Amino acid sequence: MLQRIQTIYLLLASAVSGGLIFVFHLWITDSGVSVFAKDELLYLGLFLASAILSLVTIFMFKNRKSQFVLGRLNIILNFILLGFFVYQSLNVSGETAVSEKGIGMLLPIVSIVLLALANKAIKKDEELVKSVDRLR
Repeated sequence: MLQRIQTIYLLLASAVSGGLIFVFHLWITDSGVSVFAKDELLYLGLFLASAILSLVTIFMFKNRKSQFVLGRLNIILNFILLGFFVYQSLNVSGETAVSEKGIGMLLPIVSIVLLALANKAIKKDEELVKSVDRLR
């Protein structure tokens, strides 16, 4: 059923991963140039993969177990993306290439929270269905 709360959470996670990456910069270089996710192919690919995976997860509503697994995979993908950001910000010694971190580096954290809430709602639905099947 598409009218569940996990659909809202997944849509928001998809909007954060697919839309806000073009609004918020990831970092500002020492020369004052703002770097967005569209400028780095790896980050763009991971963000868009997360957005597409969230959209695919929405339409797997008939199979809640696979929906739950896809949500977990998306959380892992966002943790990998967050790891790349941490590596990028800590690898540069003396702040030579990255002078100011942007709010775009926090977008995977927002997405992880939304995906965790969606998985919690999916699990709750699965337990509800199991309890109804027990009564039959």
